[in-house]
Amino acid sequence: MPVEDINTQAWNVYGKRQLARAYMPPIPDRLTWTPWEGAGPGAEVLGDITGQRVLDIGSGAGHHAVHLAKAHGARVTGIELSPTQHERAASTHADVPDVEFAQGDVAEYLAEAEPFDAAYAIGTLAFIDPHRVLPALRDGLRPGAPLILSLLHTDLHGRGPSTEVAPREQMILLRDDPPLPTQMWVLAPQLWEDLLTEYGFRVEAIDLLHHPEERAPVIQQLIRARRLPDRTARVSSRPRSAKPPLAHAAVGVGAILLSEQGLLLGRHRRGTLELPGGTVEAGESFEATVVRELREETGLIARPADVRLLGTLVDHIEGVLRVTVGALVHAWRGQPATQPNESVGDWAWYPLDQLPDGLFVCSAQILTAWRPDLPVDHTPAHFTPFAYGTPPATSVDGLA
Repeated sequence: MPVEDINTQAWNVYGKRQLARAYMPPIPDRLTWTPWEGAGPGAEVLGDITGQRVLDIGSGAGHHAVHLAKAHGARVTGIELSPTQHERAASTHADVPDVEFAQGDVAEYLAEAEPFDAAYAIGTLAFIDPHRVLPALRDGLRPGAPLILSLLHTDLHGRGPSTEVAPREQMILLRDDPPLPTQMWVLAPQLWEDLLTEYGFRVEAIDLLHHPEERAPVIQQLIRARRLPDRTARVSSRPRSAKPPLAHAAVGVGAILLSEQGLLLGRHRRGTLELPGGTVEAGESFEATVVRELREETGLIARPADVRLLGTLVDHIEGVLRVTVGALVHAWRGQPATQPNESVGDWAWYPLDQLPDGLFVCSAQILTAWRPDLPVDHTPAHFTPFAYGTPPATSVDGLA
């Protein structure tokens, strides 16, 4: 059976069970993007939707659509593939002003509809092949329209996102009933960003929303994207400057902290795991940059004398020369913690023999330059150690 037919069947059974129970979720006071309350932003991420045509993708019981119409003055269309889920919404909310419910495939529906001013999906888009639905959404939204997606990142069993664009089995759980198998595209944030960019969207932010109970491993990712304007057939250009070009390089540091518990890594808001570090500011030494970034990102306190520079890693990304200096921090004070307004947080210690997948490439390059025996794959970079009696320059190919 085709993947999406499996999902349609599962959600149809789910809706049938809920109809039998005569259960309808209440209309929320606030739009939430997770199955639990109090995590992340509300409807404000959609912008001002008063009087705007908004598409609810996989609208289910319709309670989110009704909330947006009543509380925010939006004109909401809920599109739902499952006939039983559609029946739940349409039979309960048929008389709500500025809300309509359609039953069918979202891509087919958008091919015939007028473009929408905004669209969102709460936990539903991952049941549809992104290579099919994202082009349809681009064509079905006005230029500049927001697209807000809440998607599974890590499931109840602690299984994180996939690093390839392929579906995997996930269960729909309903109390007192057997679980329903589905096929979901549970993808890493960077994959979603790549897909959205490929199909004409600009990703503005990706937030990881954690369950309020610390022991619960489940994580949702909230992606805020915007439909790009249509390009004209020809693009203007400007003449070259007669001045000689300036040298262009991005220079940063990455710090290795190894304790008895393991290696310190934090999670970027886009999902990658990485070492503390950042960009060198004007007038700073590399050691001072390590100390500053460590304090700003983790709250840990170190001194320049506690920092040993390992060497430089050089690679080219899209024509930009990138230089990263790896460093080993021998001593520090405090406990690592997520800091306000920082893009990396959720700091944790990982044993070297249990390093996680999804390392940021610069961090991976630093780690294999420091310990070539680590089994970490990454794109190549040229490593030159500083003069501490270390071996000559080598190519770090990431195939250890």
